[in-house]
Parts: sequence; structure tokens; C-alpha cells
Amino acid sequence: MLDYKYYQGGGLDHIVLLHGIGGNSQIFYKQIDEYKKKFNVLAIHLPGHGKSPDTDAYEKKFTYDLVVEEIGKIMDLLGIREAHFVGISLGSIIIHHILQKEPERVISVVLGGTITGFNLFSKTLLLMGRLIKGVTPFMLVYSLFAHIMMPKRNHKKSRELFIREAQKMKKTNFLSWFDLIRNADTTYQTVQETSGNIPKLYISGDEDHLFVKVLEKDIKGDANAQMIILNHCGHVCNIERPQEFNLASLTFIEKHRRVSEEVG
Repeated sequence: MLDYKYYQGGGLDHIVLLHGIGGNSQIFYKQIDEYKKKFNVLAIHLPGHGKSPDTDAYEKKFTYDLVVEEIGKIMDLLGIREAHFVGISLGSIIIHHILQKEPERVISVVLGGTITGFNLFSKTLLLMGRLIKGVTPFMLVYSLFAHIMMPKRNHKKSRELFIREAQKMKKTNFLSWFDLIRNADTTYQTVQETSGNIPKLYISGDEDHLFVKVLEKDIKGDANAQMIILNHCGHVCNIERPQEFNLASLTFIEKHRRVSEEVG
């Protein structure tokens, strides 16, 4: 069973938080207090993070399908039929796969630092990572990627938080996720067909240079997708620009809340 933190808040609706690789619920420290004023909040630690099982602890092969199943088990345990989902980076990848596999679970989504695919530069980085991952300490690989993904001075807080939290990961867990992320594009392939009616808000920084252009192109055909680009902001926009992120995400989620629906 995945590790999670549950915050009883206001109203009947739930917000489910999904973090990035190497992170945990700590990356939402600037959102949780605001969210729980009006919503119940469930922060889930993905496999290999926090106190959740290691990625190799499952009888099944470690896949996106397995991760979605495990998230569903936590929601079932807590009696949550459906929820608003907020994800950052890897969290956005997982939420897209939920939209493909279990769209009935989703009321609305807010996705920050979203990854739908890779440009030529990021594909080259992933290839380099695959070549050196077996002979290089994984934290060196992670730190290198963090500095390339979040290179500027205003990205420092996000970069340092992710590196610090990633140091708590086991190498096997990091490498499992690294291998899975290479196929991130598969989690968006049918999103517009399976969940075209589900409201989606994408929030990205204009300095999220590895992913934002690919994202803009990919979501053009989704009539229920909105996008906000934050100026002078990098990949982890909820940490770099928390006030703007909180205002935009809460306004969006409140617009789509199911106030009259009982959960459980």
C-alpha cells in the first residue's frame, strides 16, 4: 500500500497531490495549507518515495498501469470515488495515465511542469543517462539532470529541494523511474479521446525549456485544456511562483467542484 498523508479540510471534494521524481508531499508545502481551507487533501507518495513500497516490491512488472492501480487502492481505502488531481512533473505524467485508464476517477486536473514528450535535446540527455547510469552514482546523474532542467538562479530553491529529497531514494527506485519516464509520451497518447470532457489546467514556466514547447503543441487539440505560462519561471512552478500557482489552481478547481455530491 502506498504511503500517503490525508488532510481533513473544508467541503466534500478532494484534491489528490502527486509529486515529481525524487520528491514527496514536501514539494506541495506552499499549496497544502491553502488547499485544505476549502478541500480535503490527499498527498500520495509514489512507489520508491517516502515510506511507500520500493518499485521492485510488487509481483507485477513496474509500469504506469501498476502505479495507477496503487493510487486507486488508496482512494478506495479512503472512500474517494473521484477527485481533483494536482501533479507536478512526474505527477503530471501519472495523472495523464489516470486520464487514459480511469477517467471516471477524475473531476478536474491541474498539471504543473507537465511532461508530454521530449524535444531533441531532452531525448539526447535521456540517452546519455541510460549510457552512464550503470557506472555513475545515481545522485550524480540526478543532480546533473536537475541542473540542466532547472539551470537559472531563480530555479535554485526548486533544484536544491529536489536534490535534497532525492538523496533519500534508493538507487534501484531512481533507476526504475528513470527507465519509465523515457516512455512518458505513451501516457498522453489517448488523453484527448478518453477524457476530452474533463477540465484541464496546465501551468508551466516560460523557462521550462525542455518541455513547454512540446506541451503547447500536444494540447492544442484539447478543447477542455487551458494553459497558463508564468514569466521568468522554470520547471517547478508551484515552488517558484506559489502565489500565482495557488490562485490559478484554486480558482480553476473551485469552478469545477462537486459541492452537492457526497464522497464515500
